[in-house]
Amino acid sequence: MSETRKQHITLQLDAHHISLNVVADKEALYRNAAEQINERYRHYRRVLPNQSAEQIWVYVALEMAVNLQADAHAHRLQPIEEKINELTQLIINTLNNNNK
Repeated sequence: MSETRKQHITLQLDAHHISLNVVADKEALYRNAAEQINERYRHYRRVLPNQSAEQIWVYVALEMAVNLQADAHAHRLQPIEEKINELTQLIINTLNNNNK
């Protein structure tokens, strides 16, 4: 059994520094996620300038959770959509064969 290689990284989320040990293969995912979070934080800071940092973080967390839910829902529907496409093609082929 091979041991998963961990790597120590430090991420900056707004003014906060987060130190983590992550699976080395996932470092880029963590860095990209941190950049996405920072982008959304900057967005809400710009459009809601009178809100506290705490309130801005609530908006960021809510948006991220909604995006996660939407992605999970789309992922659950993907096999259904594929099956519908297969059945549609089967119906089209059957109709075309019957019209010959």
